[in-house]
Amino acid sequence: MLFSIKNLIHWDKINLRLILVSGKTKEFLFSPNDSAADIAKHVYDNWPMDWEEEQVSSPNILRLIYQGRFLHGNVTLGALKLPFGKTTVMHLVARETLPEPNSQGRLGTRGVSYLSTWQSGQVKGTVKKLEKAIAV
Repeated sequence: MLFSIKNLIHWDKINLRLILVSGKTKEFLFSPNDSAADIAKHVYDNWPMDWEEEQVSSPNILRLIYQGRFLHGNVTLGALKLPFGKTTVMHLVARETLPEPNSQGRLGTRGVSYLSTWQSGQVKGTVKKLEKAIAV
């Protein structure tokens, strides 16, 4: 089901590079059938030692952000059509709840919530900080 990466890409798995707000990263291998909730639980259960300062109290508050959108717990990697054998980057954040549906009162496609303009700006600002931290 779930695997840790050891500098090897498997052609039947999806390699996720997870980035924390602090800029710390770690790569994991997952099956296309794994959901966002499965990933959160796996990461929580296998919390990297160098992420110790960011340890959370429960896997239920871990949220994945992909392409500026929060993933709902039931969305699978396969539903996102992520490529096999390549690295996909997602952000991992601690957040109690997901954003409300957008102003039209609907959720985004494929089990994602669109961020409001303000939230999107906050995420973009965080992404820029992370990119700078990684580049250093």
